Amino acid sequence: MKPLLCILGLSFAALARGAEPILDNEHVTVWDTAVALPSSLHDFVEVSLSRKGTARFGHQGDTAGKTGSRSIVIELKDPPVAPLANETGYPLAFPREHVKKLLENAQVVVWDSVWLPGEATPMHFHDKDAVAVFEATGALKSTTPDGKSVITENRFGNVRFGARNRTHSEILVSGKAHAVITELK
Repeated sequence: MKPLLCILGLSFAALARGAEPILDNEHVTVWDTAVALPSSLHDFVEVSLSRKGTARFGHQGDTAGKTGSRSIVIELKDPPVAPLANETGYPLAFPREHVKKLLENAQVVVWDSVWLPGEATPMHFHDKDAVAVFEATGALKSTTPDGKSVITENRFGNVRFGARNRTHSEILVSGKAHAVITELK
C-alpha cells in the first residue's frame, strides 16, 4: 500500500504543477518549468536558464520558478546518500579548473562548470550523485581509466543524473559545454 501512496502522491504533485517531471528517481524529482510552481514538497535547487551560471536554494514550502522565465527545479528527496570514500587514487570531480562553486549547504554543492575545446578534464572520481543542467549545446567525450569512451550530445536545457562511483575524464568534442551541476550530499 505504501508504494501506491507514494505513486499517488507524485501524481498529485505533478497535477498540481500542471506538468510531468522530466526526471524522477529515489533521490530527486526534476521539473522544467516556465511558470511559478506551487509550494515545494521538498527543499530544492533552482537553475535559471535565462541567467546562465546561476542557482538558488529553496526550502520546503517555498515557491520556485517564475512565469515567463524557464527554470529547472531539482527537488531533493529524503534521505540523502552519503558520499563514497575515494579509493581510486584520482582526485574528486570538484573543485577543478573552469569550475566555480555557486553554493554549498548540508544537502548540496552546486558548481558552474565550463569545458573548453581541446582541454580535457583530469581523470576524476565522482563520490556523490549529481544532477547536471546543460546551458549550452555540444558533445562531451567521456573516457574511463580503462580507455573506453562514449560521446554524449547535450542540448541547452538537457538534464542528466549521474550516479556516484564513476571515474572518467571529459573533453569537449563539438559545440560548447556549460552546465550547472548539483552534487547531492
